Amino acid sequence: MLYLDHAATSPVRPEVLEAMRPYLTGVFGNPSSHHTAGEAAASALEDARMRVARLLGMRTGDVIFTSGGTEADNLAVKGIVLAGLERGRRHLITSPIEHESILESAAYLQRFHGVTVTLAPVDGTGRVSPAALTAALRDDTALVSIGHANNEIGTVQDATALGQVAKDAGVPLHLDAVQSAGWLPLAELGADAISIAGHKLGAPKGIGALAVRGRVPLEPLLHGGGQERGRRSGTENVAGAVGLATALELAEAERAARASQVGALTGRFIRGVLDAVPQAALTGDAEHRLPATASFTFAGTSGEAVLLELERRGVISSSGSACAAGSDEPSHVLLACGVPPEVAQTSVRFTFAREPLQGDAPERLAALVADAVAAVSGA
Repeated sequence: MLYLDHAATSPVRPEVLEAMRPYLTGVFGNPSSHHTAGEAAASALEDARMRVARLLGMRTGDVIFTSGGTEADNLAVKGIVLAGLERGRRHLITSPIEHESILESAAYLQRFHGVTVTLAPVDGTGRVSPAALTAALRDDTALVSIGHANNEIGTVQDATALGQVAKDAGVPLHLDAVQSAGWLPLAELGADAISIAGHKLGAPKGIGALAVRGRVPLEPLLHGGGQERGRRSGTENVAGAVGLATALELAEAERAARASQVGALTGRFIRGVLDAVPQAALTGDAEHRLPATASFTFAGTSGEAVLLELERRGVISSSGSACAAGSDEPSHVLLACGVPPEVAQTSVRFTFAREPLQGDAPERLAALVADAVAAVSGA
């Protein structure tokens, strides 16, 4: 089987597993314990924190380890906005194409804390313009939260331009970088908060991080033992933190070469599908997109039926976000981009590994997609 759903999750890299092994066996102490075993674990945890911080352009103390991207996004959105309520800031800006962890956090704040939420509109490719963000800002805006790269269509935002708009207004910018980490540079963006998830990078599921600059007030969501400098209570996942730091370092070391190689092969695959399937339409921005993501709609078909046909041919892909799997509703991302509901339900997403395809594999894969679409449409 050819697994092309890496935006949902990726296998653990062998190097990451080896780096984690000592902290699952011999060095198993609780990092909050004041004895030799605990101190060894605490040292490993702080080393991992320093490594993650460096790669995100943050200070060591800015990094908070979480259970994954969803918790990191919840902590960023709820934590920063809740902290802003004391200063009279009751307004949040995000976009209509965000991951559910962002949109549901926004809905919670609106429902239970009286926060006003503005969804800055996106264009047909899923990009938020600096002008749209400027128009959405208010004197009481507490946070701008934008996905650096969309998990369904792969569109990459102009984070530098959006960050400048937010900075000029004195409003912190949170970037959900769960999909972009390891593919795009993050340290140079200057965001005030960044979310990442380990299992998109080759670390295990169950570990992530939110890096939030020390000057940004943050209300904790988990209370108890005061771990993570009081911002996220709970015994830390030391092995997971080591794995996340290792995976992020590996991805960053390979990033430029992998992005170029995989992007070129993905481009060949996209052209092959568009040439071979008359009703195929690429979703997202053709230029500003993740190197490993290709998402299409196939008008007149069923996206789920195409997925089944592809799996029969040995190709595993998806219809969009794994977090929305099982929903009968069309993708909120595609609807926000202006795709009609009946067309949005035909979407299929292919997300490639960091190891590039070889030879004529992109063209052969495109032929398999054409064959699967033809089987569904009866062509």
